[in-house]
Amino acid sequence: MKKIVLSIIFLCFCLLILSSVWAQTWVALPPYNILYPLWSPALSPVDPVTGVPTPLISELSSTTVLPVQPVLGWNPNGFGWPMSIIPPYLFYNSPMGVMFFDAVYGLNPWPPSSFLDPLTGAPIPITLPSDFTFSPLPITKTSEFLVELGNLTYMVAFGAGLGIDPTSLLTAAQIWGLPIW
Repeated sequence: MKKIVLSIIFLCFCLLILSSVWAQTWVALPPYNILYPLWSPALSPVDPVTGVPTPLISELSSTTVLPVQPVLGWNPNGFGWPMSIIPPYLFYNSPMGVMFFDAVYGLNPWPPSSFLDPLTGAPIPITLPSDFTFSPLPITKTSEFLVELGNLTYMVAFGAGLGIDPTSLLTAAQIWGLPIW
């Protein structure tokens, strides 16, 4: 009887752990703790062996080479706004390294100066809330428009020089995994 009770408790514990892994929506990428979407099929495809979403990149620094563009990242502490309305960052490859596009400053080199220690130049990681893995998705009309605006800005700045096909850039529908109309 004791073994059965312990087995049931162990099984419940395992199911609880598995359900929390499946429910996670974000993972923090070093060295700045920018949140990367586990919910996006284009940016975190499901591993066929484990069945768990796996990020396409494992870190986000100025030298990261992005396998797809744009990559979406989120700063849950941005601008002092409520987390549900903070616009995401969009990341792109460029000859100068990773560039990011945001709603306030446009297209700039990654990381912004506020993410670097002014004396040493070392990364200053974002302090994340304890429940960051379950944070809400920044899916709003503004976020959808931001992808279109970010892609257009990137194409104007680098498209012709780098020979980028505009159709190679992910759309908001692809990032959010929305069906084609």
